[in-house]
Amino acid sequence: MRNVAVIGSGTMGNGIAHVFAQHGFAVSLIDISEDALNRALATIAKNLDRQVAKGTLTEQIKNDTLLHIGTFTDLKMGVQQADLVVEAATENVDVKLKLFRDIDQYAPAHAILASNTSSISITKIAAATSRPQQVIGMHFMNPVPVMKLVEVIKGYATSEEVTEKIMATSRKLHKIPVEVNDFPGFISNRILMPMINEAIYSLYEGVAGVEEIDTVMKLGMAHPMGPLQLADFIGLDVCLSILHVLHDGFGQPKYFPCPLLSNMVMAGHKGVKSGIGFYDYSHDSKELVVSDRFKKSQLV
Repeated sequence: MRNVAVIGSGTMGNGIAHVFAQHGFAVSLIDISEDALNRALATIAKNLDRQVAKGTLTEQIKNDTLLHIGTFTDLKMGVQQADLVVEAATENVDVKLKLFRDIDQYAPAHAILASNTSSISITKIAAATSRPQQVIGMHFMNPVPVMKLVEVIKGYATSEEVTEKIMATSRKLHKIPVEVNDFPGFISNRILMPMINEAIYSLYEGVAGVEEIDTVMKLGMAHPMGPLQLADFIGLDVCLSILHVLHDGFGQPKYFPCPLLSNMVMAGHKGVKSGIGFYDYSHDSKELVVSDRFKKSQLV
């Protein structure tokens, strides 16, 4: 596989395009917005510059990486030469099903269709296509150029050959792939999201404040960032969506989203992407600043 189409140029999409291009793949980056594609290329260039400054990349590799990426606003044109299509659109089941029906129509018959979904059933996505045996989950972690894990999710019909190809391709990206089966939340979010939800409940119930909760998990459990900061980083709307998938899939109360999380998302407080969540990201300071809403250890 040498030609890769990446659908969606947001945080995950541009990171996935960056990694494939850096390792010599020809990448077609697809989005409906030309402005979004331009922002994505600027982000990739900035991240490459950071790698050069750290000495982990040469200027030549940086330039070659950028040359390996072409941009498209037309889905049909973007996927028509693809050996692998990686969908990294918004975490919405209807959007993904529509996309996969279209990709199935336009991509070559041999192409493998992968989704970067963090929770939506690969089996359900595959059923929207005429090639379910060639549909698989390829769940990268954010930030993609830094994080080593790729969660490779086999749908009910995914072939062993396709699974082996995606495992091998992930290794070519210098990633560490882990094969899992298709159940709600897979492994990463089935374990992570209940922890984040419990941290939000602890804040909601006044057990401790934002900084206190995160400090306990960082210093006591050796987590690189606390669960509330991580939720902001992931996106509170994404966390809410994944918890709904878990609750709908398993029907257990422990997966029910905390009301505080639901209210924050409804208010537009989605974390880093909106500038405010449990922390305030609207200032220039590199230090974490707790949102005014949570300055005290209990809700008012």
